[in-house]
Amino acid sequence: MSRQLLADCLNEIFEYLEDDKITLRSCLLVNRLWCEIAVRILWRNVWNFHYSVQCRSHTPLSIVRTLITCLPDESKNLLYKNGISIITPTWKTPIFNYASFCKVLSIYQIGKMIQHALEKQQTNNSRSLNYDKYLLSQEILKMFMKEISSLKSLDYCSARSKDVENIMFTYLPEARNCLKDLAELNCSSDIYSEFFYQMSQICHNIQYLTIEFEDIISNGLTDLISLQNNLKSVTLKSEDKDGTEVITSSLTKFSLTLIKLKIKEYYIPLSFIALFVNLQELILSFDFKDGLDDFNQLQYVTFPCLKVLKFLDECPKAEMLIKFLEINGKNLLELYVGSNDNSLNLAIAKFCPNLKILSSIFTNNESETLKLILNSCQYLEGINVWCGDEFLNEKELLEIIALYSPKNFYELEIYYIFDVQLEILPHELENFFLNWKNRIPLNSLSLIIVKNYDDCISLEVNSENMKIIEKYIKMGLIKKFKTRRHYYDDD
Repeated sequence: MSRQLLADCLNEIFEYLEDDKITLRSCLLVNRLWCEIAVRILWRNVWNFHYSVQCRSHTPLSIVRTLITCLPDESKNLLYKNGISIITPTWKTPIFNYASFCKVLSIYQIGKMIQHALEKQQTNNSRSLNYDKYLLSQEILKMFMKEISSLKSLDYCSARSKDVENIMFTYLPEARNCLKDLAELNCSSDIYSEFFYQMSQICHNIQYLTIEFEDIISNGLTDLISLQNNLKSVTLKSEDKDGTEVITSSLTKFSLTLIKLKIKEYYIPLSFIALFVNLQELILSFDFKDGLDDFNQLQYVTFPCLKVLKFLDECPKAEMLIKFLEINGKNLLELYVGSNDNSLNLAIAKFCPNLKILSSIFTNNESETLKLILNSCQYLEGINVWCGDEFLNEKELLEIIALYSPKNFYELEIYYIFDVQLEILPHELENFFLNWKNRIPLNSLSLIIVKNYDDCISLEVNSENMKIIEKYIKMGLIKKFKTRRHYYDDD
């Protein structure tokens, strides 16, 4: 096999490891070819690193040290003169230009890692930590603007980055080339106005925009929005009811092109959503039902392209949502609702026949409704169901899934509510897998346990249950088994 063909194959494989930074990091140590390929993927978004306990302290420091070795001599000399002497592996130019591989920048993560590194160093100067952090951040951001040929994503939320928010990196001569193809921007509304003015001149092709609203909405934000050519996805996050209407107004330009809209605690009449007639995804996250009271203005609106509808926390009143599903349910492929209203579940069975993914709640006397949904939604591939207290118990849920789920079904996600203590017996779990094994056609199963509390007792707590699960993993009957914490902001 030629070296280029091998490199292409390895690159294809390593792409699947992009989110598994620990494994990808191990690939650096195999040989030079593996290192050359893995390092580019590893540094593409080096900030998104899920640390192990052992690496939690070491990895951020290692990243900052590596970035310092990449700095030009002028920047290194400036740091040295100001007494910033973070120990690096070498002061020589490194083998790779690591900064040039970055396609994602997080101002918050840069500041956080730099602060960690400065706190670790021994210093005798009398300056504040914030000043040193500002100085080092400035030199690193200057390097990024110069070395990154085409940044794809920028995360800049000032509420989490107060110490570096005044570094005007957008004014650097190299910033135009670095930022001109920016596709994703996550920003807060109160960043200094000059940032938005500069970005408005440079960036016209942002496709994914997230705005976190603070007390101030800076001048220039609406200009940045209105000057985009192809905005496809918008996320709005706010706990303030005042002043955000101006942003909603600036989005009307994209009434035909916007395909994804996510709103989190954004208190403004939801009627404006009706403007976006080509929406494919609508995600609403409100902690209180009051935020969804005016969903009545949407219940009769037709969204012919809508495929995904998610209510991450509270839901609208059942009667309003049922009317909405009567009009739009046929096209839905994914539906997430957090309501245990049986009339709503019956409406899902009636109006949403093409669902592939469903997250809903069934009480312990609604097993027949779950069976009805599984029978009506013949394309269903996965479901998320609550267990515990007044909701379905594990044994009954598993029996229903094994015997009634449609032929394409392969993923069961069980959410254990509160601090519930349930435990399915090993022979009951074994019976479930035996029933699953006899299905025609047979699909490998993904089983995911979601907990809200660490002390929640669920099926995997029993060591005998885990032996059964491991046996069926080896047999190939279980494709994936994992447990995770519940995060309310999942989408």
